[in-house]
Amino acid sequence: MAVVPERRLALLGGGFSTDDDGLLDDWVFGQVRADRPKVCFVPTASGDAPGYVEQFLDACRSRACEPSVLPLFRRELDDAALRLFLLAQDVVYVGGGNTANLLAVWRAHGVDRLLREAYDRGTLLCGISAGANCWADGSHTDSFGPLTYLPDGLGLLPGSVCPHYDSEPGRRDSYRAAVANASLAPGWAVEDGVGALFTGGLLSDAVTRVPRARLYRVEPDEAGGVRERALACRLLDGARQGGVTGAAGGVSRSGT
Repeated sequence: MAVVPERRLALLGGGFSTDDDGLLDDWVFGQVRADRPKVCFVPTASGDAPGYVEQFLDACRSRACEPSVLPLFRRELDDAALRLFLLAQDVVYVGGGNTANLLAVWRAHGVDRLLREAYDRGTLLCGISAGANCWADGSHTDSFGPLTYLPDGLGLLPGSVCPHYDSEPGRRDSYRAAVANASLAPGWAVEDGVGALFTGGLLSDAVTRVPRARLYRVEPDEAGGVRERALACRLLDGARQGGVTGAAGGVSRSGT
């Protein structure tokens, strides 16, 4: 009997571009059984910012992995080679930036279809900020300037996603309002420091590198508001007990 690959994706509230301890990256890479997983960084949302790419490559130098980068603003691979490249990856790691631009560029190059195929074949998809937003049916974003809702995404994770739930002024209230008035479907709000793993569209693990950080399930209630349920997150080994988020040096792409 053929083995059906697990369909998994992870939402990251941090990583190499924001944290100096590497705990969330270690956790997500550790979900792969390969001794040296092939990890492809996709910096589309930042416009393939060179500094962001260097941060990723620097972070991988001390890890047992085979890093690569997929640039699309100066694309090098034809369609056949692009498909083979993406399907060969164990992990696809999508960076932050502009969610709306990311989706538009991916569709222009057919990357959206290839990521769906990779997901169905068992590649672990993950990302931070815009790189977390993109997997859902919709998301909360500043792609158009002010915080607003974007009823668009790849639809691999049912519902909506809101990153930076605790760290950006107005983010929480704006997302709650979008869910309450049905501009966005019920979904997942990710505080900085949290990692959430979904298997087959269902939450299978939630971790944090910051003791008080949480993952929230946000759904409309019967009174025109929302129910916000905080989910316990497992504290990662090596997490700072004081709960201070360390900022890595270099370029950070925190737009969504």
